[in-house]
Amino acid sequence: MEALKGIRVLDMTHVQAGPTCSQLLAWMGADVIKLESPVGDATRGQLRDVPNADSLYFTMLNCNKRSIVVNMKSPQGKEVFVELLKRSDILMENFGPGVLDRFGFSWEAVHAINPRVILGSIKGFGSSGPYADFKAYENVAQAMGGAMSTTGIPEGPPYVTGAQIGDTGTGLHLAIGLLAALQQRHRTGEGQYVEVAMMDGVMNLCRVKWRDHQRLSRQTLTEYSVPTEGLKATPRAGNDSGGGQLGNAVKCSPGGPNDYLYVVVQEAVWDALARRVGPELGHPELATDPRFHKIADRRKNQNEMWHLLDQFGSNYTKRELMAILNDLDVPCGPIMSTEDLANDEHVRGRQMYVELDHPLRGKWYNVGMRIKLSASPAQVRRSPLLGEHTEEILKEVLGWSDAEIAAKRAAGAFSAPAKASGAQ
Repeated sequence: MEALKGIRVLDMTHVQAGPTCSQLLAWMGADVIKLESPVGDATRGQLRDVPNADSLYFTMLNCNKRSIVVNMKSPQGKEVFVELLKRSDILMENFGPGVLDRFGFSWEAVHAINPRVILGSIKGFGSSGPYADFKAYENVAQAMGGAMSTTGIPEGPPYVTGAQIGDTGTGLHLAIGLLAALQQRHRTGEGQYVEVAMMDGVMNLCRVKWRDHQRLSRQTLTEYSVPTEGLKATPRAGNDSGGGQLGNAVKCSPGGPNDYLYVVVQEAVWDALARRVGPELGHPELATDPRFHKIADRRKNQNEMWHLLDQFGSNYTKRELMAILNDLDVPCGPIMSTEDLANDEHVRGRQMYVELDHPLRGKWYNVGMRIKLSASPAQVRRSPLLGEHTEEILKEVLGWSDAEIAAKRAAGAFSAPAKASGAQ
């Protein structure tokens, strides 16, 4: 983990979008200091599955970080924050609109304190425009970024996708921006403000749908299995591939909810595929059937083609069908459930589902590092307990003595103010 060694990130983010980004930077070797309020990140207790232990929601997004508790509502706590800021390369936040400003740390103030620091900010809709003050969540971003309107089937409601493209997708976009800002700082010595809006991130991930949106003004979308004549917006089209080659999920045995194989029928493989499928279905002439002979024919009659492939696939499990089609060089892949993936040899072999140990929750698993760096492979470590590294950070980063730390502690820099006692 040497790629970002020497880079210190002061991480004020919470929930999912920001922590996705900062965890990735930590896996690349950055020293990520998670600055938390005395009550901690809200997700520590959200959807908790082990009593009195941090939730999987928190632990899976905050590996390899150090935690310090700072009371940003106290003058002493703000003093600690300023000293940490002076010694950091990146400051990250994903507060609601105006929150950081109300703490007294606008971008202008942050830049004045440390001109080299880069401020990475995640907002639902950015800091400009009529939506700037709106709050956003994962599914709100999917709705407003174009993903939901193109997910599902035309006669049904729009659907959110199971992939967290609003939160995690935005975090990945921010990581790219921060790395670019670090590179520019190498040349200029100056930090800058880096902003990613969740809505903008979702729009980018839907770029194929924007391609089709513009094509609609000039042509019908013949690769879609639904009519597109006269449409002004990219439609929902179920499991259509959305590309130049036809693709769909083929039913397999024994017919469970995930017993499907996604198959892409390229022009180059149709002949071999048809010669394998046709005889078994009583259609030995399938390879020369004029309904499917050329790709334009298959596009026009694709629902009939998929019906035949469903019949064929129903005789095999998804793994058996995958083996048959791989031998024919047909691009395909089984619909993998979370259980499938958790026990998959390929996934485990690539360390994409790694076992960790936590002092309070015990053994658990996290999704591993998806970016493989040959000279600096990631070592995934557990998430920190709330405030676990407070004194360590104050001594190591700020160089404070025990007496200085004790004085700040007594002044309330690291804890919530005591509640006034009621009348006796």
